[in-house]
Amino acid sequence: MGELMPDLDKESCSKSINETVNGSHQFTIKGYSLAKGMGAGKCISSDIFTVAGYDWAIYFYPDGKNPEDSSMYVSVFIALASEGTDVRALFELTLVDQSGKGKHKVHSHFDRALESGPYTLKYKGSMWGYKRFFRRTSLETSDYIKDDCLVMNCTVGVVRTRLEGPKQYSIHVPPSNMGKGFKDVLDSEFGCDIVFEVGGETFKAHKLILSARSPVFKAQFFGPVGDPKLDKVVVKDINPSIFKAMLVFIYTDKLPDVLEITGSSSTCTSFNMLQHLLAAADLYHLDRLKLLCASKLCEELTADTVATTLALAEQHHFSQLKAICLKFAANPGNLGAVMDSEGFQHLEESCPSLLSELLKTLASGDENSSMQSSRKRSGSSIYGQIVTDGAEAANANNRRVRRRF
Repeated sequence: MGELMPDLDKESCSKSINETVNGSHQFTIKGYSLAKGMGAGKCISSDIFTVAGYDWAIYFYPDGKNPEDSSMYVSVFIALASEGTDVRALFELTLVDQSGKGKHKVHSHFDRALESGPYTLKYKGSMWGYKRFFRRTSLETSDYIKDDCLVMNCTVGVVRTRLEGPKQYSIHVPPSNMGKGFKDVLDSEFGCDIVFEVGGETFKAHKLILSARSPVFKAQFFGPVGDPKLDKVVVKDINPSIFKAMLVFIYTDKLPDVLEITGSSSTCTSFNMLQHLLAAADLYHLDRLKLLCASKLCEELTADTVATTLALAEQHHFSQLKAICLKFAANPGNLGAVMDSEGFQHLEESCPSLLSELLKTLASGDENSSMQSSRKRSGSSIYGQIVTDGAEAANANNRRVRRRF
């Protein structure tokens, strides 16, 4: 016979969890001076309070619990006031400082480990506390008594143990499909009440959904100068695929896939689409889409793409993306390739003011590097690569690069 294999389907697990169920009670004694002289072993008790199904009470002994203490100390105890067997608990007794200074006298088991574990109260009437809780002469001249009044707080934490086994029954809750539901509404054109003409293509949508997502659409359809009866809008200066991608985001709150929007035969790259989509997001005040596009652009940032992305960030007032691009381009390891890229010429023509910012970023980085190295730069410093129009300088790979500054 072959060796028997364990039945993995019958493996099980369980967990024992020990925790406390806590409850508190404040006990106030008014006319403290009148309570003195009761005699040792005689007490004043609080009202009954309940914690974890058990009744408890506080007992205060003005002349002490034991005769041998000769009324030198007051005693305080907490007692189990209901039927119970081997009730395990933690306790905290606080004598309240009534001066407002917060210097309370605290005896607590909650904030320190107990060598023997929680206290066990065997039966009704079992007590825990202090025979010599406080010297009486010190108590009567302290801030714990004010206007002949004494205040004590008591916290009881009853230990409970529960067993957790594998859940026999459960109901699986699938993730939200709201985005898919709205996308289906967009694709089916059900209930559409607005048509957009974009570069020879038409897109149907819902004015109410568009207005809820974009303040620009809301103003266009329902604003003071808007037209709620408008049923057609001609959109200029936006590529149809970009407008479609923007609509998909509006309905799903997700960044659409470039192939899903443009088709596999399109020459539009993901990076180009993200740049145009960011511009559209800025136009329609879709801040989340703008951030999503910028985040993806940062992930795909290269020496060939940083210049156009920098220009895009400047044109659409995206300071965070702009700062990242400047830092990337000013890196000595990237600068030569960046200035040799096609996008750099576009940057010079569209945003010439960025060149001076690039220089400042470069200088700032160079100063930081100089402070760290504590030595002067040689003649091959990166400063030597940025000269006047028509001059040439060698980059780190000894290539001749024409500078356009």
